Amino acid sequence: MTASRTTRRHPRNRNRTRARARTGRTAAVRALALAVCLTLTALATGCRDETAPAWDYPRLAATLNALSTALAQGCATPDPAHCADRLDRLDTLARRAVTEVLDHRLLDQACLDAESDVRRARTLRLAATITARSPAQARSPAPARSPQDPRRLALAQAVAAEQAAYRRLLAALEKVRTTPPPGAETGPS
Repeated sequence: MTASRTTRRHPRNRNRTRARARTGRTAAVRALALAVCLTLTALATGCRDETAPAWDYPRLAATLNALSTALAQGCATPDPAHCADRLDRLDTLARRAVTEVLDHRLLDQACLDAESDVRRARTLRLAATITARSPAQARSPAPARSPQDPRRLALAQAVAAEQAAYRRLLAALEKVRTTPPPGAETGPS
């Protein structure tokens, strides 16, 4: 009688063994189902990574961002003479951006027209700066004091025109930077 007890398995142990085997199979099926779901999700979203494409030109983007920031912060005061000094500093950033566009061979007619507008507006502003100084003020660095002075108004208009020209140049360069080259992939494969 004792011998039969030792050879007989307890029903609870047998269920545990089956449960473990089922758990192992269930875990494998669950892992496979999870892998299939992740694969389908990746395929549905296009398997795209969120990095910029190779044609996005990150150095040009940084230069255009600096140009945009300098243009926005350039005329914090209403004094056109102060704005004129800030616009002189913008020229360096604009030249660097145009040089980078030329390096990547991205220049188009809109960029050329915008750069021509900047040069023309700069010439007019420099002429207005010279005429805004009367002979007595030519010896002193102080700007004209009267806001109604026609020379000061001409300088303010020339500064506003140059700022608008820089904005057009910035928009043209940004458009050229973000336009993909012919044959580049723009969407998911």
